[in-house]
Amino acid sequence: MRPAAEMKDFRRDLVSLLPKLRRFAMTLTRNANDADDLVQEVCERAINRSHLWNGEGRLESWIYTMTRNLWVDEVRKRKVRGAGSMVDIFDQDELNVEAAAEKAVFVNQLQKMILSMPEGLASVFLLVNVEGHSYRETATILGIPIGTVMSRLSAARLRLAAMLSEDTERRA
Repeated sequence: MRPAAEMKDFRRDLVSLLPKLRRFAMTLTRNANDADDLVQEVCERAINRSHLWNGEGRLESWIYTMTRNLWVDEVRKRKVRGAGSMVDIFDQDELNVEAAAEKAVFVNQLQKMILSMPEGLASVFLLVNVEGHSYRETATILGIPIGTVMSRLSAARLRLAAMLSEDTERRA
């Protein structure tokens, strides 16, 4: 059992990760309700299993890996149960973004572009370019080879550049 002070620090650190964790969950689930459920489940599991956290590396990586694993399990359960359709992210309300109104609109459009990419590309792009994880950390979190991280990141960047170019042309 962890001392009370360490548990308080662990919970504080977990709470500080919530915005990043929700963004990551959105790249996996493509659905705001599923992302919120996933974040809640991850937080509960992390707190219940905090004794397994050895303090080495980044807590963020441990939590992201747990998130990915829980989502993979959920997808498998849904396939077995034959669970139905998921709501498209574009049908959901805007993601919560704390910024000035104009910047918030741009950020929301950018988030929608990222989320419109296939799951593997979106997750890699978010972890490397938004959250600042190294290629190695991203590979560990997602359980894929580092070469796959590099190729997916390259594909994601090219796709995002093309989408931004199309968006700019439409506005002109």
